[in-house]
Amino acid sequence: MNAYNIENVAEIQVSYNPTCCNNPLISRSQDAFNVLRKFIPNETIALQEHFLVMFLNNSNMVLGVYMLSKGGITSTSVDPRLILATALKVAATGMILCHNHPSGNLKPSEADKMLTRKLTNAAAFMDIKIADHIIISGIGDEYLSFADEGLI
Repeated sequence: MNAYNIENVAEIQVSYNPTCCNNPLISRSQDAFNVLRKFIPNETIALQEHFLVMFLNNSNMVLGVYMLSKGGITSTSVDPRLILATALKVAATGMILCHNHPSGNLKPSEADKMLTRKLTNAAAFMDIKIADHIIISGIGDEYLSFADEGLI
């Protein structure tokens, strides 16, 4: 029989401490774009791809925005486990995915569509809805909404 030293076991704590009560309400893609655009630095929007996730409560109020990754010119790493773990930690019931295309091309790639389907299916198991996936242009202030285009 192995003897375990309890001091070598990590303690796990879960807490939820919302810091703001006047969070924006998201009722359309333009609302989401207006919030998300502020989280991508102007200095790198045309240089590097960024992936963000906006977490929503049941009333579509913003709980917060998580900058998941910052990558290269044509891609960035997206780990669905980190997205879902964060959603559960903040008790989100909805999410809006977002990334930028430094080239300015707003057309979603097949990889963008596959990732959206994968996250939509995974989140559904936990009763979390992917409300939209927004692609922001690296040139100007244009965006494409998967929801508006019927892609989600």
